[in-house]
Amino acid sequence: MNIQANSGPPTETTGPLISPALMAKLEQMELVSRKIFRGRMKGERRSRRKGQSVEFADFRNYVAGDDLRFLDWNMYARLDKLFLKLFLEEEDLHFYTLIDVSESMQFGTPTKLHYAKQLAASLGYIGLCRSDRVKIEPLDGNKQNTAPVFRGRKSLWQMMSYLEDLPAGSDVSLTEAVRSFCLRNSGKGILLLITDLMDKSGYQDALKYLVAQQMDVYLIHVLSQEEIDPDITGDLKLVDCEDADVAEISVSQRLIDRYRATLASFIEEARDFSAKRGIVYTMTSTERSVDRLVSRYLRQRGLVR
Repeated sequence: MNIQANSGPPTETTGPLISPALMAKLEQMELVSRKIFRGRMKGERRSRRKGQSVEFADFRNYVAGDDLRFLDWNMYARLDKLFLKLFLEEEDLHFYTLIDVSESMQFGTPTKLHYAKQLAASLGYIGLCRSDRVKIEPLDGNKQNTAPVFRGRKSLWQMMSYLEDLPAGSDVSLTEAVRSFCLRNSGKGILLLITDLMDKSGYQDALKYLVAQQMDVYLIHVLSQEEIDPDITGDLKLVDCEDADVAEISVSQRLIDRYRATLASFIEEARDFSAKRGIVYTMTSTERSVDRLVSRYLRQRGLVR
């Protein structure tokens, strides 16, 4: 799956990772967690837990030991019973983005890695606008990785610079890189994995590690349009970009049809494997705009609203 014909170095798209027009749209969105968790700081999102912010939510019966400041004396005067006022509490969210930086992610026009950076920047910006804690980490297996945590709009350019400088070309397996991340991070919240799933050792164990973290796990399966609909003919020598394995092939329509059937099966297996473990799976081509992916497909899947 990660074997590509020699066709010169990958090309990147120049310009900002987020356009001003897209930025304006992202400011109206927020990231959504399917699970209730307790944040460390007051944020800008509404929790389903009841707290002590400024917006009234409900009443409950007074229990000995409750804070007397929140008793509703008007209710007591009318009903001769003590009720405690409850308020909606605002909380923060921890949003992790893991980016596959293996050699295969450098394929395509634009490269899958550039597309992953654009997506991470877009979703990260949504989090910054809501004062969520945003952490973006390359899956390079570095056990000493000290990826910064970004918070607030003031961190936007720092986050963008960090993404633009992310190194590529890791030779660590997806499973080992994810395992390294999981050993160093145990926070609650949303975890997004952006990868092409192209690893000869498989992706299944890596996804199992993420599920064990008990976060909301989302998987964005990125493929280049050249991989989805290859336009190649004739006799070719294919070189695996990750381990230099060589295969010589003669491309025919029958071979192309077999390739497409194999790819469709691979995608379906990844979708089923994810669904059975509560992972929200989305496959996308680098030809689909990040704007459309976020505002339509990820909104439908419940990651943003």
